[in-house]
Amino acid sequence: MRFKKWRVTAALMLALALVAAACGSSSDDTTTTAGGGATGTTAGGEALKVAFVHVSPVSDKGWSWAHDQGAKFLEANMNIELTTLESIPEGPDSQRVFEDLAAQGNKLIFGTSFGYMDPMLAAAENFPDVAFMHASGFKTGPNMGNYFAAIEEGRYLSGMAAGFATSTNLIGYVAAFPIPEVIRGINAFALGVQETNPDAEVQVVWTSTWFDPPKEGTAAQSLIDAGADVIAMHQDSTAPGQVADDAGAKWVGYNADTGDVFPNAWLTAPIWDWGAYYLSVAQDVAAGTWQPPVYYGNLADGTVDMAAFGSSVDQATQDLIAARRAEIVAGTFAVFPDPIVDQGGNSRELGDIFGFNYFVEGVIGSDSG
Repeated sequence: MRFKKWRVTAALMLALALVAAACGSSSDDTTTTAGGGATGTTAGGEALKVAFVHVSPVSDKGWSWAHDQGAKFLEANMNIELTTLESIPEGPDSQRVFEDLAAQGNKLIFGTSFGYMDPMLAAAENFPDVAFMHASGFKTGPNMGNYFAAIEEGRYLSGMAAGFATSTNLIGYVAAFPIPEVIRGINAFALGVQETNPDAEVQVVWTSTWFDPPKEGTAAQSLIDAGADVIAMHQDSTAPGQVADDAGAKWVGYNADTGDVFPNAWLTAPIWDWGAYYLSVAQDVAAGTWQPPVYYGNLADGTVDMAAFGSSVDQATQDLIAARRAEIVAGTFAVFPDPIVDQGGNSRELGDIFGFNYFVEGVIGSDSG
């Protein structure tokens, strides 16, 4: 689910040049390798050419890193030729990136950020024989599917840990953009906080970026200065964790288990595991049975998970969270109640959570950025 203010600079021109050379490149932005697995070759027996396009570096230990781990799982378990492009800005210019990849013979192309949605749809129309997959969006076409997962389930559980951890009853949340994906996660987190600490509130600061460590760190520091003693995030770097660690505060991460980076601050994190899904999509494309899906994974199917707990999360808290997790997986507990109480104290019908444009009770800050 992603939108980003892109930077149309010389870096974009370089990225486009790298795409044109992707089949033989060994640059920092592009990697092309052949998988060694024997499963799922194309009808002709050759390796399936698969490409991934990411908005941030795959070394970010965040969103792009998680998708790249899924791509590597695919590569290890199927005979593919993998191309990876990173730090590709969102927006209209990314259409050329997708079209160049299609022209180079890639038969399956993944775009892993929200702002790729319309450019990918346009590219898909021009290459009807290529399978396009867009992460986090809501548009599809005859040869373009979309996929995401219920990270709000993990957000809720991590909020429970944060509620136990706070002493000041103010939890800071560094957030990227006020789109439904991000608002949905903030609301789920806040509801988890309220389950374990009804007196705690969640204060949101927007950064208007997915990946900008200095800006993320500045936002986290502003929340610490406001009295927050726990920092959560919807960002792609570990910069908020650095600020929390320096301040002696606690940190709820996102995307990856990075408890080893700042262990004193670490509580837990909602994380992703895309490998099995990527393998299933590629096998369908190779077999000629692929149809553009609308996929929404969850805790139950393993696409969403929880990172290990930090040492400050006691066993009683872990047990409570585990019990709630089991109920979510079993379908006996819903993260979002219906009706739901909004930020202004009004009871509202829950409606479509994929269109969330308001905060729930207990969240401080503007829901419009």
